[in-house]
Amino acid sequence: MAYKILIFGASYGSLLATKLALAGHSAKMICLPHEAELFNKEGAIVRMPVKGREGLVQVESRKLPGQITAGGPAGVNPKDYDLVVLGMQEPQYRSPGVRELLDAVAKSKVPCMSIMNMPPLPYLKRIRGIDANAIRPCYTDATVWDGFDPKFMTLCSPDPQAFRPPEEKVNVLQVRLPTNFKSAAFESPEHTAILRKLEADVEASRFEGMELPVKLKVHDSVFVPLAKWAMLLAGNYRCVTKAGIRSIKDSVHSDLAASRAVYEWVVKLVVSLGADEKDLVPFDKYAAAAQGLASPSSAARALYAGAPNIERVDRLVKTIAAGKGMRLAAVDETVALVDAKLEENRRSGASAAKAKPAQAA
Repeated sequence: MAYKILIFGASYGSLLATKLALAGHSAKMICLPHEAELFNKEGAIVRMPVKGREGLVQVESRKLPGQITAGGPAGVNPKDYDLVVLGMQEPQYRSPGVRELLDAVAKSKVPCMSIMNMPPLPYLKRIRGIDANAIRPCYTDATVWDGFDPKFMTLCSPDPQAFRPPEEKVNVLQVRLPTNFKSAAFESPEHTAILRKLEADVEASRFEGMELPVKLKVHDSVFVPLAKWAMLLAGNYRCVTKAGIRSIKDSVHSDLAASRAVYEWVVKLVVSLGADEKDLVPFDKYAAAAQGLASPSSAARALYAGAPNIERVDRLVKTIAAGKGMRLAAVDETVALVDAKLEENRRSGASAAKAKPAQAA
């Protein structure tokens, strides 16, 4: 049985879409008009390292058994799909058109899997010990999530690292770290069965006789995707410094003891919420993987490109920890640095808007 999957986002979302198309399923990606035109004309192109082979293997979606299409949010009926995947950055869900489609998804009761770093608010309502009202200010606009029933939402940790090469067209994605997507189960066994089927089909798929990395792994524990929090706090958000931006590798390895302290503090927080430490990733394993992450995180890049909003997992973790009576000065410093940079960006954006000459009607 082939599933139809609706994916919000066509950048990181194209990686999962390509893996699903290789496994024989179809995906429709919601994206900008110029992106949709290119994907529909030339397909998605994903390049990834494969163990035992030199260079990168190029996977072109037009050659796969499943189909990938793309378009805008208008006229899309979520009930036409078996699964919805949230692959946009959290601030984008309040955008005109996207917000309305997200609300339609909530009303449709179609199961929804997020591959965002920032867990959707309804997912965190599934975890006892998290005060859902206290964390609302951590979201760009928490009201976009109000229509969801938590039992229809799950979270998949976006562990694979990928980027759009700046010299290439926007339908090209390059995988830097080919690890697995790790999803928590839904509350409903029926909905989880969809994920299990996708997991099995991705595992069995081959490209030109090759087994490709980047699998989908489904776990019973709601805490498995939260393993990413320690990585984000120890690496991604610490790309932001008083002196400017730095790579994830440098964030982790310039002061390994400091990185370990942040990482293990976040692990302690997740365990206090109910996680089993064996479901989380040891610091040494993460630090080894970070050796290959020679670029700044996407959050840091967006911040230094002038973004007025980014995903705030740093603030989310700090807020949840405060509710548990936990605090770490290094995390407070990171949150303060990100806050300050965002405020600077917003002031610059407001000044630029005021300085822009009025357009003739």
